[in-house]
Amino acid sequence: MSTQIANGDSRLSELSFWPRVREFAVPASMIETATARRLAGDWAGACAAAGIDVDLNLRSVARDYGRDVAARVRADLRHLAPDLLRWHMPRIAPDGLLRPGLTLALARYDGVGRGGGRPLQLVVRTPPAWADAGQRISLALWGGPRAGAAVGDEDASCRHPHPRPNRRFRLDLHRHLWDASRAGELRVRSGGIHGFQGLQGFRGFQGFQGFQGARGATFPSSRCAVDRWADEARILLRAEGRSEGAVLVRLGGRHRLVLELLGDSELRISATTKGRASALPVLPDAATWVLPDLELLRNGAIEAGRLHPLVASALVPDHAPPSRPARPTRPSLTEDRAGQPRLVECRGDRHRIGLVGGVLAPLDHDPAEIRREELLAALTGTPLPCLQAIDEAHRHPACLPDVRERLCHGDTAGALAVVEGLLGPDAVLRDGALRDELEAAARQRITYGLFRAGLAGPGPGRVRFAYDLYERGRSRDQRAHPRHATSPSP
Repeated sequence: MSTQIANGDSRLSELSFWPRVREFAVPASMIETATARRLAGDWAGACAAAGIDVDLNLRSVARDYGRDVAARVRADLRHLAPDLLRWHMPRIAPDGLLRPGLTLALARYDGVGRGGGRPLQLVVRTPPAWADAGQRISLALWGGPRAGAAVGDEDASCRHPHPRPNRRFRLDLHRHLWDASRAGELRVRSGGIHGFQGLQGFRGFQGFQGFQGARGATFPSSRCAVDRWADEARILLRAEGRSEGAVLVRLGGRHRLVLELLGDSELRISATTKGRASALPVLPDAATWVLPDLELLRNGAIEAGRLHPLVASALVPDHAPPSRPARPTRPSLTEDRAGQPRLVECRGDRHRIGLVGGVLAPLDHDPAEIRREELLAALTGTPLPCLQAIDEAHRHPACLPDVRERLCHGDTAGALAVVEGLLGPDAVLRDGALRDELEAAARQRITYGLFRAGLAGPGPGRVRFAYDLYERGRSRDQRAHPRHATSPSP
């Protein structure tokens, strides 16, 4: 799904934005593990590998809705590729994080449901921004307030700010974005066969020129998937039980279009009125914009090997399907590219740095000298260059932006691997920016857990009893052991 850039519609911004998202948001290790578990028939394990929390119970579904409904839900879950779903989830600029507080429908089970005639729906939800930790997603069933309780989803619905499936962001009409058995449809549904022409192909349609003149609007025309709008509008109308009519197209926060299908070949585009727009079905966001992967491929900004394997096989059929190549390994701080200990210029000589007992230490200084230098540094003196290099590596390493990006996208294992590659697997982090980032990620996971348990509210000052107890206990522990209370041993 496309993501609107916060500071305008710059093509250069778009092309530089998505490669970073594709590199960090769905790491290759997640794809490999989730795929292996899915192929083994373990859909729950695949969801766990892809960072998706399951909030449904198939036994409860069978008890409350019947075995036939449970079988339909189970079939959809077995086809679910959670890593592919995460790949195509809506994202926001500037970091490419998942759109927060969103509920998307994956499948609708018409004729099933009790919430005022609403059909039962398989949905995924993203937490609100204040509770997000690791870009977790939850999977649930929703059929209205009452039906939610029957499938074990009532508590999650009550906690979520927007439990109702969003009309604009819906994937029940785009199963190829999450269903592994239909991933091959991506090439046709994204317009990959017919090429890319942008809005130029719609200049002749009735009402298009009038819309631009009447509204004076400018919107990202080069990224609109207008070559697919007619077909996608027909799919939407058929889902609504109609063969023709009008649908609403949302182009960003302000601009709206109305597409009117008049027969099999006639399409009219016009401006909207507020009263009319609210009653029209909304063209899904996945059908409104050009697929980012397709645009990146056409502009040479990404290689097919860096795409999700199911996406690459659909968009580039002749591409061999090996797994995504790993990023180049970074040299360790303790070793150079030749595998030798890292050298540092120290007092006119070249000294070595290596791991001693799991802690970075200078190898060419005796313990007594190191002890004197550490005491000197504690008294605001200037330590040895070797000690300065070690301290800088712990507090402000060159890999910090990489670690921060991985933590933001939930790739904790990848972030720790980067740290271990630089400092060693047993290195003890000191106070500094790197440790602060890791601790902040851990604290945010606690907030997310409290949100999931219904113990945290929607912002500062609304955190409930459990989180207050945690913080109070942590503060008491810190006061009981102040840093200055421990004197160095002689």
